[in-house]
Amino acid sequence: MEKNNAPQVSATVPVMTIERFSELTGMSYSAIKGQLQLGNLPLFKIGRRRMVNIALLTAECLQSEEWS
Repeated sequence: MEKNNAPQVSATVPVMTIERFSELTGMSYSAIKGQLQLGNLPLFKIGRRRMVNIALLTAECLQSEEWS
C-alpha cells in the first residue's frame, strides 16, 4: 500500500495561522499576506494575530460556480 504524504488537517479547523497555511499550500508567506491584504483570502483577527479563515474559504469554494 502506498504511503500518503499529503499534510493532514482536521476538517474542524476554522482558522489557521499564515505560517501553517503557507506550509500546507506551498505558497510563500509573503504571497499569502498579499492575498489577505487584497481580500482574496478570508481573514479572521484574534487580537493582534491575523489568521486565514479556513471555514469561510471552504464555504466560498463549495459555493463557487466552478464547483457545481
